[in-house]
Amino acid sequence: MAQVTFDDFYQVPNLKFDISRLRSDLELVLKRRQFNSPGVTHFGAIPINQIPNDEDSIKGHRLRGQYWTIPDETGKEVSRDIEIDESKYTQLVPEFHDTYFKEVYETLSKKFKLGRVRLLLKEPRSTLSWHKDPEPRLHIPIITNPGCSMVIENVAKHLPADGSVTITNNKKYHNFFNGGEQDRIHLVACVLEDRFN
Repeated sequence: MAQVTFDDFYQVPNLKFDISRLRSDLELVLKRRQFNSPGVTHFGAIPINQIPNDEDSIKGHRLRGQYWTIPDETGKEVSRDIEIDESKYTQLVPEFHDTYFKEVYETLSKKFKLGRVRLLLKEPRSTLSWHKDPEPRLHIPIITNPGCSMVIENVAKHLPADGSVTITNNKKYHNFFNGGEQDRIHLVACVLEDRFN
């Protein structure tokens, strides 16, 4: 039997954020704006950054962006949504200026070449589609439970909400499921350098 490895999950060393501050400022943000669910059930997004002075860059399909999926038994891969120039997303959304997320965003931006940075919601007892993205993703879990796991190909891993940062190989087929009975909320950033090549 093949040995299970977690090579597609890279925990960033020597980088941790204050989970209690993330949670308290998440509550503040949720008083200002709600999660948008652009045509996807049990899923929501709040953008943390945008294209400078372009509010349209954080609306509609730009909340999701391009991905590929295998939707049915034919096994044929199809492209969904629109291509996005991630490198243009460099301005913090105003609602985050007086929050801990500003410090987190600035710290991450110094260490990594980032695209869109979003708060992503996965509702209880739900899963994402089986899909792949154009680039890896950085995760900082804020609210999670033991029933939450990310699956990349055939390997499942729970990402704890302890302030740690994990980069996942989203260029492989994957999904995320929340088997618990509370919302799962992660800070998720597109990473424009690929450590998995």
